[in-house]
Amino acid sequence: MTRLQELYNKQILPALKTELKIDNIQAVPRIQKIVINAGIGRILQQNPKALDALVETMRKITGQQPVITKASKAIAGFKIRQGQTVGLTVTLRQKRMYDFLDKFINVVMPRTRDFRGLSPKGFDGRGNYNCGVKEVLVFPETGEGAGETSFGLEVTIVTTAKNNEEGFQLLKKFGFPFATEEVTARKAAK
Repeated sequence: MTRLQELYNKQILPALKTELKIDNIQAVPRIQKIVINAGIGRILQQNPKALDALVETMRKITGQQPVITKASKAIAGFKIRQGQTVGLTVTLRQKRMYDFLDKFINVVMPRTRDFRGLSPKGFDGRGNYNCGVKEVLVFPETGEGAGETSFGLEVTIVTTAKNNEEGFQLLKKFGFPFATEEVTARKAAK
């Protein structure tokens, strides 16, 4: 069992049960899966031979082989043809999910330049949280040579929470570095 999984079972689960006043232990919110997406269409337009390097980078970051996504239809405005490779996606569950989450919270977020906390506005209304990473270079697995094929990631954390408040409480207990309201207000004012 990973460190975060033990933390959830021993501390977070009982705390959420009492805070949210939930009788059934199965109804307490938990993280179901983490979906990681990367749009790589632009990189492949400039360098079509970079696909293997991009797949390998994503595999190192997640610990799992990514699925290559292709365009389902042509869009002339974006210079996309049907069947063209446009992205990579990985769905993490169980041990790999907790390993990635631990690395994301404790290593990646602190290494991000000018990081002042995650926006609490990333919730979708059903307790799921979305955030982005501008460059994969903040992951320790990428090493020095990934500069020419750097790309961004979208991280979606799918929970069993019924609303945003329950999802926020769950992620806060896991140690997510959410920004305070005054930092969020300053960003909105700019």
